[in-house]
Amino acid sequence: MGCSCCSTRCWLITGSVAGAVACLLGVILIPVGNTVIEDTVKKEAVLEKGTTAYENWISAGAPVYRQFWLFDVQNPDEVVANGSIPQLQQRGPYTYRTRYIPKQNITFSENHTVSFVLPAEAVFEPSLSHGFEEDKVTSLNLAVAGVYNLIDHAWANMFIESSKSSLFLRRTVRELLWGYTDPMLKRTLGVFYPYNNTYDGPYGVFTGKDDINKVSMIDTWNNQPTVPYWNNSYCNMINGTDGSSFPPFLDKKKALYFFSSDICRSVSADYDGSVDLKGITVYRYMLPEQTFASPTVNPDNKCFCTNYEATKNCTLAGVLDIKSCKGFPVFISLPHFLHGSPELLDTVHGLNPNPEEHSTYLDVEPITGFTLRFAKRLQINMMYGPSKEIKILNKVKENTVFPIVWLNESAALDDETAARIKNDLFARIETLEVVQISLIVIGAVVFVLCLIGICIQERRRRKIIANIHDG
Repeated sequence: MGCSCCSTRCWLITGSVAGAVACLLGVILIPVGNTVIEDTVKKEAVLEKGTTAYENWISAGAPVYRQFWLFDVQNPDEVVANGSIPQLQQRGPYTYRTRYIPKQNITFSENHTVSFVLPAEAVFEPSLSHGFEEDKVTSLNLAVAGVYNLIDHAWANMFIESSKSSLFLRRTVRELLWGYTDPMLKRTLGVFYPYNNTYDGPYGVFTGKDDINKVSMIDTWNNQPTVPYWNNSYCNMINGTDGSSFPPFLDKKKALYFFSSDICRSVSADYDGSVDLKGITVYRYMLPEQTFASPTVNPDNKCFCTNYEATKNCTLAGVLDIKSCKGFPVFISLPHFLHGSPELLDTVHGLNPNPEEHSTYLDVEPITGFTLRFAKRLQINMMYGPSKEIKILNKVKENTVFPIVWLNESAALDDETAARIKNDLFARIETLEVVQISLIVIGAVVFVLCLIGICIQERRRRKIIANIHDG
């Protein structure tokens, strides 16, 4: 019996030690495992051939679409004859597939940067559109709005009347978006002309080879470290990435910065919450309301205000004049003048700003920094106003920032890519977590049970000894 008790006690002591060791090993594996995961992610996030980041970076994995909604003027004659407020009706979406051509002219440099250009191409997708490219829309005459803002009004009126141009014109969706020959200027005009067979860049971005916190950060655009449009060193800065990815291990307390050549400036996005995307938790980042706020609200925007007439001495919120960048008097805003000054909605009727439909957001996976879903939403506007010299503007009562089209450029993670990310990255993390938790739980249970067993056996041993002494 003594030998049996000794054997049991030995087994219990051995079990408790083993349980404690297993539990301790599970605890030790937490920082070790985190280090392994961190090293793996950092290695795969570098932009060099053979890494996961490079394969995702070189070509957009998910289809990227640009949807366009054009504003159809319902009362063009009344606006010219009586100075009536334009009544607008939204038409669309007209959907095009873009960014389906991989990055080109990829060149790695010794300073841990890689340069490339982004080919631009748009292919109409009828099945994703509400209408056809040949649909006709009555819109603001781009040439008339252009000469109104660029040359002396007496000369502008001469050009307008000699070509029999009016404030509004009726053109097909294809012509308005991609170009038509204007009878007054004798040149091709279009909201996005030229686009097909053009290139954005070249870009130079950091590979992250020497510092993973700089991966995908833009070093140069058009071979320059800054843009030349704003006559101010702060506003001319190129900050962040191009938005397609960010350095890994995001801190939700810190804003993300990215540069958009569409608006010729850098912007920031703030953490708005965590959402589920095909079983993957992503951080949603939104453009803050103050992005296009007036300098009276956001002093950082003072150097972006270059048109004092259109912005009422920089007190008007919601529009950005990019003439210095694009060479044409164009104003950028959020769709339907979201977050803009109320007077923008007073000069045209038919707009209904809605944060859910008209906000820009990025859904970024926080461990890798990959953008897995995004929606970039912008509106293209031009301005016209009263003029004594330009006959067709004699009846116009006030300056009007006129919306021509708004776009939603978007892409979302597909099922195949989601499965690959979960298998390549999260499956390893989950396996490691299961091992850690299993070792801690099983080790703790074995340790406690063996400890209880030892206590029970010790109590029995003492009772037996006491009985022997009593006998």
